[in-house]
Amino acid sequence: MSQKLRGAEIFVRALIDEGVEFVFGYPGGSVLHIYDELYKQDRLKHILVRHEQGATHAADGYARATGKPGVVLVTSGPGATNCVTGIATAYLDSIPLVVFTGQVPTSLIGNDAFQEVDCIGITRPCVKHNFLVERVEDLAITIKKAFFVAASGRPGPVVVDIPKDVTANSCVYDYPETVEMRSYKPTSKGHPGQIKKAASMLMAAQRPMIYTGGGVVLDNAAAELTRFTRQLGYPITNTLMGLGAYPATDPQFVGMLGMHGTYEANMAMHHCDVLVAIGARFDDRVTGDLAKFCPEAKIIHIDIDPASISKNVRVDLPIVGSVSNVLAELSRHIDAEDFKPVDRASDPWWQQIREWQKLDCLHYDRASKLIKPQFVVETLYKVTNGDAYITSDVGQHQMWAAQFYKFDKPRRWINSGGLGTMGFGLPSAMGVQLAYPESPVACITGEASFVMCMQELSTCRQYSLPIKVVCLNNRYMGMVRQWQEFFYDRRYSHSYMDALPDFVKLAEAFGHVGYRIEYPGDVEGALREAFAAKDRLVFLDFITDQTENVYPMIAAGKGQHEMHLAPSSTSDRELA
Repeated sequence: MSQKLRGAEIFVRALIDEGVEFVFGYPGGSVLHIYDELYKQDRLKHILVRHEQGATHAADGYARATGKPGVVLVTSGPGATNCVTGIATAYLDSIPLVVFTGQVPTSLIGNDAFQEVDCIGITRPCVKHNFLVERVEDLAITIKKAFFVAASGRPGPVVVDIPKDVTANSCVYDYPETVEMRSYKPTSKGHPGQIKKAASMLMAAQRPMIYTGGGVVLDNAAAELTRFTRQLGYPITNTLMGLGAYPATDPQFVGMLGMHGTYEANMAMHHCDVLVAIGARFDDRVTGDLAKFCPEAKIIHIDIDPASISKNVRVDLPIVGSVSNVLAELSRHIDAEDFKPVDRASDPWWQQIREWQKLDCLHYDRASKLIKPQFVVETLYKVTNGDAYITSDVGQHQMWAAQFYKFDKPRRWINSGGLGTMGFGLPSAMGVQLAYPESPVACITGEASFVMCMQELSTCRQYSLPIKVVCLNNRYMGMVRQWQEFFYDRRYSHSYMDALPDFVKLAEAFGHVGYRIEYPGDVEGALREAFAAKDRLVFLDFITDQTENVYPMIAAGKGQHEMHLAPSSTSDRELA
């Protein structure tokens, strides 16, 4: 006869059977039965964060770096609401999370009981799906469904709300190996006829562009993308979320596109005649003014999510399916036609792209006596041989990291793209470092972002996480200041960060190492010393030029071809 288990035991057993390695969480009254069961075993590793938002970001970082769903466990009420920002962060970037929230006993739901909130109602707009478990008999199958939904199709966060009495009641444990949901059957294989048409369009193109996003990374399709791109010989650009899906050091890569993308990438997009968008969603930071977007191009769109097709930009040829499957089929059709890659040396389209590249749109003053933030990122790339895991917060430092750290591998660039969440950098780095304890992990942050989740320095100390925090400190909310400079006549309303902590002393107070770097000549030495300390978290406070802005920049309401470039001695290099 099968043994009956309490709901809390079922919860722990199910996570073990699902292959979960880490649970990021914070205990409270409604989940104490579960925490008691966690105490009794040693297979699941629980990571005690210092704030529930940190738990979601840490699980998110783990998921982005490994491709496995991140797991969160928090209590009801404020425990659940503190997770919402992290859940929304994962939702906008299609990151697989399973967030377990405690709930008051079923008999008290709706009574405004202590620490009761409608978690299902609150999270519904920013989850892929959510569940309220009302019977212990439904707990195991619901957990299985949660992991299936989170990781399949277009990934995303799933919330499972568990009342306290469900974790106390008992039933026979049965965790299914597989699960099917009648209303949820994602498509993985693209339509053969559409794929054949796409291959023909691409091979006939005179000014082609390959535009790829985070969907390539999420589907682990970097190898297929690389083969496809080299097979054609066409230029390729990545979105912010797609960096690393194609090697940034490859000559066919023309840089990131979009609001702070390279001049050559944006101009090539604007003038192309055939555009293939792969695992990208035509975000407004990429398209600029939709009325001016790729005016001469026939557009092919490959995406796992049918709802993304023609959502923002009307496309000429839609293909719904997984990136890896569709690219493999496209490559097969191109091989069958014995297509030869274009010759970059003689091809007129490549000659035009090289002319655009001559503008050197990422140039900055390398002779400055002040530390330039771009120089710090370039030096970080040099010191780590381009092989570190890089997390970032949100703002100017995020854009400089994307521009100047050349990602040759997928899942090495961990940042909040869609929601733009300040405070994401440090806790997401914790998840990455736990997943890859022997690998170098650096968090590129700004002083304004870092203070939002700096309490996680305590978590880093408890679990001996040797993250290197690279703070580009300009004493401003940098991107806010930049917009105020450009569009608000330099009225810097509440963007100056006064009363900042001494970050060196702050790091030391948490038991870590802190350096303050004020001169360009000391940048490389400080970074090398930090990475030599393989068992310590090191906070590097780089005092950078307060006036530096991110270029290129496409202002709101402008097209991809209308960019501000970095000022020079002869002009402000604004192009229209």
